[in-house]
Amino acid sequence: MKQGRLRVNIAWLGAGIFLLKLVLTARLPLFVDEAFYAWEGRRLDWAYSDLPGATAWLARLGAGLGHAIGSDSLLALRTPFLLLGALLPWLAWRIARRAFDAGVADRAALLVMLMPLSGLLGVLAVPDVPLVVASLLCVDAWLSLRERINVAALSTLALGLVLGALSHYRFAGMLLAALAGMALDRRSWSLLRQPRVLAVLVLGAIAWLPLLWWNLQHDDAGIAFQLRERNPWRFDVAGLAWLPIQLLLVTPPLFLLLLAGLRECWRRRREDAQPFGLFAGIGAVAVPALFVLGFFADRQRVSFHWPLFGWIVLACVAPLVLQRWSRIARASVWAGSTLGLALGVAFLVAAGTPGLRGQLADSRLYPADFAGADELADWARKLPVREGVTWIAGDFGTGAQLVHALDRDDVHVLDDPANRKHGRAAQLRAWGLQADPTWLRAVGAGRAGTVRLVVEDSATPMKARLALYHARCALFGALPVPRILSVDSGRKRFFLYEFLPQSGVPAASPVPACASPALAWIDAPAPAARARGRVDVHGWAFKDGPGLRGVDVLLDDRPLAKATYGDSMPGVQAYWRVSSDPHQPNVGFHAQLDLRRVAPGRHRLGLRLRGADGAVEDWPGQVLLIEP
Repeated sequence: MKQGRLRVNIAWLGAGIFLLKLVLTARLPLFVDEAFYAWEGRRLDWAYSDLPGATAWLARLGAGLGHAIGSDSLLALRTPFLLLGALLPWLAWRIARRAFDAGVADRAALLVMLMPLSGLLGVLAVPDVPLVVASLLCVDAWLSLRERINVAALSTLALGLVLGALSHYRFAGMLLAALAGMALDRRSWSLLRQPRVLAVLVLGAIAWLPLLWWNLQHDDAGIAFQLRERNPWRFDVAGLAWLPIQLLLVTPPLFLLLLAGLRECWRRRREDAQPFGLFAGIGAVAVPALFVLGFFADRQRVSFHWPLFGWIVLACVAPLVLQRWSRIARASVWAGSTLGLALGVAFLVAAGTPGLRGQLADSRLYPADFAGADELADWARKLPVREGVTWIAGDFGTGAQLVHALDRDDVHVLDDPANRKHGRAAQLRAWGLQADPTWLRAVGAGRAGTVRLVVEDSATPMKARLALYHARCALFGALPVPRILSVDSGRKRFFLYEFLPQSGVPAASPVPACASPALAWIDAPAPAARARGRVDVHGWAFKDGPGLRGVDVLLDDRPLAKATYGDSMPGVQAYWRVSSDPHQPNVGFHAQLDLRRVAPGRHRLGLRLRGADGAVEDWPGQVLLIEP
């Protein structure tokens, strides 16, 4: 294809992808981390416990633009990130053009557009957007300085260094990759002797001071989390999972091409005319070194996006290798990348469409971090209006979603393991919003005015829920009967406890002891089992405090049978040793369902648990496939 025609096609494709991202940005529900960054944007500072200030500032800018035009939509919040994400193909083009030629640059930009990881960056308001943009600005500026020191390149380098330092702790890793690249490229290394370049590097170092100052004021909480608390620093073979994840997110043909590009750079690293050494060092640290680090570092949190900067840099070299490949191999790269981007878009469309997301509720593809925000916001806004209501959230994620839904930034948060797991506990303490145990006891006794407590029950693994319920009982002394919000067939559940003045529980629902939510399990039939005719259902259910008075079996949320409750289940009592249900160990149930008049197909089998305290809870359902 002729160069001019290729550029026209790239321009049209870029415009189409941008419009597609614009639609996704407007439709996607609020992501959990996004909600917290927006909360930080309401309380502007130079740095926070989890990040430097740039992400919060950008979120505040987007929200401010939205208020200026009379909109509080997520599109407004995400607009600065969407625009920054749109720069990635252009920055890749500039880098490849400086290093090689226009033909390589055009194809590098196209690869960056189509690679799912980079093509979809900017849809969410997350720190990786300014972080990657800052890193690429630095590479572009350095390539320009490598040829000639000029004010424009020095200014671009300064912008990249400052933006990167204000974006994320991980920018230090990007700088380490750049240093490795300079060590392999003599012309780049010689720039470190130039006074004007050194002055800009000093300016970049100064940009880290706000983050260091925050850590000095808060006992190094942020640094401790990033370097020690989130990383076990012990070898774990589970790090091998990095390979298949990257294969899927980069797409297999492009993955192989980018590794071939790294090999090309390493083979030609001693050539001074072109910056192969610089690309080799950056690519080696930003991709293979992260693979090795994955065997020792954090695997509990999402980290699949960490190598993105390295992949984009290697994409700037990849067209040199691609032009030597066979026609079929080249076609597989373009087709595979296009398909990968389409699948990424399809997943985000499903995440933003309640009906489609619900279809994923029983699968490992369920987009949990996108689920529940809209439903929780509608639920909270429709509650009866009461004067002087104080809100408490069970963890930072629920708190951030309530802040966004209620347009207030004074939501208190319980001391929850999730706050520490994600590095937000120190920030909540710094804001004075981590709920004090003494105050919570007053809340439970009804001496703190009207208080609404919202907790996401599904955020805690089932095996840890009973201990958590007991801990909350110890905090509050008593808990009222909760209202329950079930999302996506119960895959996400929120409990609302309302504490009224002068009474720890509503007068209409007295309880003799602190009542916890019920726990249950269906032993048979198994999830996604096939059934016809009459089917036996059995399992167990209990509720600490008052106990249960009955269990109904549901099909598609409608009662189908009343179960016999009270079967002896000594194994359940042995597993849940701390249970205080008065019926233990007689907490089993059984029922027989007549499915002969039920239409064949996919249905949901569930439970309705009736507590002795008057609480009625629908337990999350499971798929039941009814055959003709």
